[in-house]
Amino acid sequence: MSVLSNFDQWKEFLGDRVSQAVDAGMSNEKISNVAYRVGEYLADKVDPKNEQERLLQEMWNVSGEEERHALARVMVNLVAKH
Repeated sequence: MSVLSNFDQWKEFLGDRVSQAVDAGMSNEKISNVAYRVGEYLADKVDPKNEQERLLQEMWNVSGEEERHALARVMVNLVAKH
């Protein structure tokens, strides 16, 4: 099963990657920029596998660049392990 087929698994996978980036010393700004690039790729190249991903893709597609950066930061905050 792909991590994209279940939203909770996707959040856990993304959270693990964010934790690894923090442990490696990446700044929050750099993590958010990477999340933005991942969002761009997913919106362009990957068919959503569940309704949460479809909603995120639709929100991404109707947003401007600044709003997309905000969405990327929100996703990072959503999965960040505190």
